[in-house]
Amino acid sequence: MGTPIWNYRETAGYFEGLDLIGYHVEAADGRIGRIDRHSAEVDASYLVVDTGKWIFGKQVLLPAGTITRVDTEDRTVQVDRTKDQIKDAPEFQPEQHTADPDYLNRLGGYYLGFPGMR
Repeated sequence: MGTPIWNYRETAGYFEGLDLIGYHVEAADGRIGRIDRHSAEVDASYLVVDTGKWIFGKQVLLPAGTITRVDTEDRTVQVDRTKDQIKDAPEFQPEQHTADPDYLNRLGGYYLGFPGMR
């Protein structure tokens, strides 16, 4: 992998050891859900977000590079994608993300495919 999309931005406010589980996730245009789990693994960092009623319980995996700000006081994470971009993302497949080495590459390609995105 090794692309910036899979690493936390230095300016986002994430620091090693911070537990993001339970934080609310705000897309560029509104709230999308809560974090069920996250990874801080170098070159493979991500959030798994439970979207609840918004898209009927679908879970989505967001690469850490989409995070623009972590607010520990409000327990909120802001990302630079819209609700539609996240809704249209490939659904999180727990069994594939650990068993299929290309799964994160395909998912990262989806998120990198928007104009102006890194």
